[in-house]
Amino acid sequence: MSTIDELFNQSLHVVNIGTSKFKEDLDRQGVETIQVDWQPPAGGNLELIKALDLLQDNEKVERANKEAIKRIKDAHPFLIDIDLAVNVIPDMHNKKILHSGPPIAWENMAGPMQGAIIGAMIFEGMATNEEEARAMIDAGEIEFGPCNEHSAVGPMAGIVSPTMPVHVIENRTHGNKAYCSVNEGLGKVLRFGAFSDEVIDRLKWLRDVFAPALKKALALTDGIDLKSITAQALHMGDECHNRNKASTSLFYREIGDYFLQTDLDTCALREVLRFIQNNEHYFLNLSMPACKSALDAGHGVPYSTVVTTMARNGVEFGIRISGLGEKEWFTAPANFIKGLFFPGYSEDDATRDLGDSAITETMGIGGFAMGGSPAIVQFVGGEVDDAIQYSEQMFDITVSENSNYSIPTLNFRGSAFGIDIRKVIETGILPVINTGMAHKVAGIGQIGAGIVHPPKECFEKALVRFHNVYGEDGGNE
Repeated sequence: MSTIDELFNQSLHVVNIGTSKFKEDLDRQGVETIQVDWQPPAGGNLELIKALDLLQDNEKVERANKEAIKRIKDAHPFLIDIDLAVNVIPDMHNKKILHSGPPIAWENMAGPMQGAIIGAMIFEGMATNEEEARAMIDAGEIEFGPCNEHSAVGPMAGIVSPTMPVHVIENRTHGNKAYCSVNEGLGKVLRFGAFSDEVIDRLKWLRDVFAPALKKALALTDGIDLKSITAQALHMGDECHNRNKASTSLFYREIGDYFLQTDLDTCALREVLRFIQNNEHYFLNLSMPACKSALDAGHGVPYSTVVTTMARNGVEFGIRISGLGEKEWFTAPANFIKGLFFPGYSEDDATRDLGDSAITETMGIGGFAMGGSPAIVQFVGGEVDDAIQYSEQMFDITVSENSNYSIPTLNFRGSAFGIDIRKVIETGILPVINTGMAHKVAGIGQIGAGIVHPPKECFEKALVRFHNVYGEDGGNE
């Protein structure tokens, strides 16, 4: 009997690749079949396939990516000060307001962002009410800009106005700085577009009481090591985006004794310490600029395909690439978040993905480290196995892993980091982000949390642009 006859005299075990129509026919015949979902690279887009062919295994690109991720990994962010935004943020002035995400015009902004800007103008004394604020904006008296283009980041609406206090983070390896506002806590807050008297009063207290007290405490330190706190917190169940219980506690432990050494009276001391103690998300506004300072150090490496920014403004999602321009954004409509809603709310109430906090995922923590933060699934939905799978999947689209930020449940493997636009297009796998959901109406606030992915169009646009910039050979020697 021939080999082929032997084969067909045995029971067939079929692996079907591609269209499921053949599997369906075999199922009806009772034949055991395994279906493998397969798509051609880049979804069969010939322009993208051509770019991939020229950029894969490219010597200059590979060297550039190693350099970019080395800079990011070697970065060492410290909290060194707190000051008014106008005093420290580059190109900030008294009529400028920064926002999250890529650039966007006032008339196109989501409701929460417009509400937060109105609140910031009332806080600053530029206007006394919503009508006056809108009139000033319509008259062109206010300049807007993305936080990310000013070495800053902001959660949700991300609004930073001139006299808001901002944390000053210094990357001592490379000498660059990054900035972020103080986390207001939960409830009615500016970052979700609220601008009631309660919100404005809290902002004034942060500026007039909290920030001066923290400044005195920080002056007694040699800086607070945020890289060390993040590494420890990841081993304690945080992922340092939506879960910051451990990191905030660690920061509280670090800064507490320095507060005690200041000349603050007992009442003021208790007030500022209680604010940090009762605000589990305080560290988010330190985690974000710490990541920002590291990623900025990795930006501007010619030929590097590493993503250094992911940010959303509630309308568009935008990314920036190390080897491309400082203000060169690749955008597409932001997606809606899938997850758990607070009672009384549904998908119809939510705005699109919003905020600069995806800087944590860009750094390889946040959603990328969910596998080490099993409790996060109670907040964003899913099961522990899902969280671990997300963390493992991210290795398929990244250049390296960060041994500084290891994940205990993955046998202390370093978190995946260095998102590579080539790998995203080749595999079709999109970065995972866990995040809060904002109501589409300004001021209502957070209505849930869940998982979201960037639109693939951002990465497609970036790859085409990269190919156009670096030529037909992609930089090969």
